Amino acid sequence: MIKLGMMIGDRYEILDKIGTGGMSDVYKAKDDKLGRLVAIKVLKQEFAENANFVTKFRTEAQAAAGMMHPNIVNVYDVGEEGGTHYIVMELVEGITLKKYIEKKQRLSVKEAVSIAIQVSMGIEAAHNNHIIHRDIKPQNIMISKDGKVKVTDFGIAKAVSSNTITSNVMGSVHYTSPEQARGGYSDEKSDIYSLGITLFEMITGRVPFNGETTVAIAIKHIQEPMPSPRLYVPEVPISVEQIILKCTQKSPDRRYQNMQELIDDLKRSLMTPDEDFVKIADMDEEAATRAMSDRELKQVTNRVRARDEYDEYTVRVNKQSEKKANQRNTQSKPKAKPQPQTRTPDRSSSKKKNNKKQNKDGSDKVTTIVAIIAAVLIGLIIIFVAGRAFGLFDFGKKTREEAEALPTVTATAPVGELGENELLVPDVKGKTYAEAVTTLNKEGFEVTKLEVSSDTVDKGNVVDQLPQAGTVANRGDTIEVSVSSGASSSKVHVPNLIGQDPMDATAMLIEAGLQAGKLEETTNPDPNLEGKICYQSYTADSAVDAGTVVDLKYSVGVGTVTYSYVGNVESPAVEDSDYKAGSSCTVVLSTTTGVELKRETTTTFPVSMNITGIPDCETGTVTIIYNVSVPGQTTTGEDGQIIETPAEDVERTVVRTVTFTKE
Repeated sequence: MIKLGMMIGDRYEILDKIGTGGMSDVYKAKDDKLGRLVAIKVLKQEFAENANFVTKFRTEAQAAAGMMHPNIVNVYDVGEEGGTHYIVMELVEGITLKKYIEKKQRLSVKEAVSIAIQVSMGIEAAHNNHIIHRDIKPQNIMISKDGKVKVTDFGIAKAVSSNTITSNVMGSVHYTSPEQARGGYSDEKSDIYSLGITLFEMITGRVPFNGETTVAIAIKHIQEPMPSPRLYVPEVPISVEQIILKCTQKSPDRRYQNMQELIDDLKRSLMTPDEDFVKIADMDEEAATRAMSDRELKQVTNRVRARDEYDEYTVRVNKQSEKKANQRNTQSKPKAKPQPQTRTPDRSSSKKKNNKKQNKDGSDKVTTIVAIIAAVLIGLIIIFVAGRAFGLFDFGKKTREEAEALPTVTATAPVGELGENELLVPDVKGKTYAEAVTTLNKEGFEVTKLEVSSDTVDKGNVVDQLPQAGTVANRGDTIEVSVSSGASSSKVHVPNLIGQDPMDATAMLIEAGLQAGKLEETTNPDPNLEGKICYQSYTADSAVDAGTVVDLKYSVGVGTVTYSYVGNVESPAVEDSDYKAGSSCTVVLSTTTGVELKRETTTTFPVSMNITGIPDCETGTVTIIYNVSVPGQTTTGEDGQIIETPAEDVERTVVRTVTFTKE
């Protein structure tokens, strides 16, 4: 039983319980070895005795382990101690996207698309690792306090190979794809469908399909047309509407074929939201919405009910666990004499009762068979390990693919049992990056670097490594080391956007926790920057507050930009009270580079100016030159003599700065 203050794995101190699910509880903990806060997902004790649940729990860890991406909740460690199975994960301080939507009722289109881009990037990283999430929904997307978006809970994810794999699990019914609802083959495009439903909910504040039962909702996903988000939010741009509709096509072949295609269209929609650029394949008979056969309806009904029964089972087991805990707490009290329970008469027939009894008997038999098989397998494993230790079994070396397919968290072995090219990964945590590279290279490993913030590890030192120290790996394998970039801060660094495509630059700003502001056209003398960003309002690598708006300009080619000035020049009396109305003035308009644009002599104000074709200069000056009559003066000198100064005209100048308008 997990208690606050206890240690797990001799390094994780439990600080607080921060969440609970059907199978597991989530705790906030401190990693005493690295001095950082982490989240630990602990399989509930009542499920730890069930081999199926343990397998599902470990599958989650193995699916997520090794994926390092800023838009994925990273998994650091997996273990088991005294029958307690746990996963150590990155701690994300924030709320789920579901709660965020409920809090705001619905999101702006720009914010929803920005979140969808980050989610897509995280899912793409998983797909590149041959992992399908299969349960994409707002509840499994975290929004951190600094605005980062992270995908979590690979609870029903499954690593896929080139072979066809039929999923036997289905995600939440409101977001499930038609092929998942039918129980057929599901792949990356199933995640795209679920993300399309999630984007619909972000923009409208509601899910597209609802019903009184999960079966009814699943059937709607299969055979009802997808409603347009414009039915609920008329101002949704056409590009975003089409992106959602393409993601949620009934036929997977008519959706986006990979996450990169979707990311490209999402980025483009930020730039030109009202452009109709999304292409959806023509409807064919196979893709058309059609009524379900009785056989299909029965399959879907059985499939959804099976999931409902599983959910009900987890709730029932949880209640039983709470009841047992309460009984343990009251063991010191005298036990009351058990009373016969009064049961409410069941409306079901005796036939149904017999069926339930038969199901229970069958379940007991299945449990017994599974226990026997597990015992046999354990015995075989013990025999194999003992035989290998004495050299009785030598089946040759594993292939690289076979080695990578093994669970990394259990890939440890005594040195004497290592193969010819197998090595134990050394511990480089706490070393400088240079020391870590030297150590790992010396052992025959390659190294990749990942920078992470750390409040406890000095900048430049290794925070973590993957695979972990003591893990068996092949000579030449790549070890990823996480290197501290210093303490975390509310400040973020502006990326270098010069030379980037405008859509990529926008995505880079969003990923960095910033906002894209105005995007304007301009010319640039460098022909290589045509169509690329040539100006950003904050210099690269400058530290700014998260959410800062960064304006951009992109080059439309080499050329001269011209400006115009339209305005009225007021009398110099605004600045000089000695000026007399009607006096002659010379008014000169110039650029700040010294180019004179207009010179005019006048005795009346205001003077109207309308100048076009001004060379490449955004500002200029208006200079007003005039004479002021200074009256004569009579003064007494030091020697007592009277000095008379005659009246005279004195030239004075007023200079004003003006801004030109780009033509």
